[in-house]
Amino acid sequence: MRFSVILNRHGGTLRTLDVDDLAARIANTLEQAGHEVSTHIVEGKGIVDAIEEAVSGECDVVMVGGGDGTVSCAAGKLKDSDKVLAILPAGTMNLFARSLRIPLDLDEAVEVFAQGEVREVDLASANDRIFVHQFSIGLHAKLIRLREKDNFDSRLGKMWASVRAGFRAFFSPPRMKIGLTLDEGEERLMATAGVGVTNNLFGEGHLPYADEPDRGVLGVYVTRTRRKRDMVWLALNMLLGRWKSNQQVDVHEARTVTLRLLSRHERFGCAMDGELCDLETETVLHIHPRALKVLTPPPEA
Repeated sequence: MRFSVILNRHGGTLRTLDVDDLAARIANTLEQAGHEVSTHIVEGKGIVDAIEEAVSGECDVVMVGGGDGTVSCAAGKLKDSDKVLAILPAGTMNLFARSLRIPLDLDEAVEVFAQGEVREVDLASANDRIFVHQFSIGLHAKLIRLREKDNFDSRLGKMWASVRAGFRAFFSPPRMKIGLTLDEGEERLMATAGVGVTNNLFGEGHLPYADEPDRGVLGVYVTRTRRKRDMVWLALNMLLGRWKSNQQVDVHEARTVTLRLLSRHERFGCAMDGELCDLETETVLHIHPRALKVLTPPPEA
């Protein structure tokens, strides 16, 4: 296969690595397996142009190094195309890569891709903007906003900043009134501290990512409690990967979700795949079954 490898020199964990050396190792591994490789090292927003150029080019596989935000950008460009996305897990949590069982060590991931198989998985969208993992308003968006005020220059630094921001967000949760419509049902009005809509339901007993990335549903997680003492249990259950038994969260599934914010939406941002975005008064979310081709480990791996 023909690989186009795109690495953001200042993106995710790549900022702490010798990216030129990494690019050489990637090319060597793939070429030894009989593939053709072109590498492109870019900076900042140049990754968008590089992805678009790869999508319109002659390659079969677009390999992108970055976190879920970078991956969702690439996935949006590759949606419903004949090209395959290979995810080099260079973000902080790499939740979509975990869902696809891709090794988190970069060299091991490339070795897997050299013998990998193509699989079709789902994508999700919020007002036509593609995401691969989660759209959220309220609590999670506040956590990210507080975290971004910290200074960090490494993956561990970002994780520690997330822990500090989590304490502040959970002990001073937002208060929102929303209208929620699942598929063709009636709108339900409710008060909540946060809502998350995910690309397939989270699995149990681990970090929040889907065990079945091609099930064809949206997961809808509505924080039931707003009391501080209950938020402690909410945070603990989330850390332990408890969703079905989590009494602080109502869990639903649907193919289409309409989320209407009845509070002043200027007060609350939203987050998509870990990046803050502007929040509209009404957001319509859809699942797009098997809309993305990805390279994953072979079954024997």
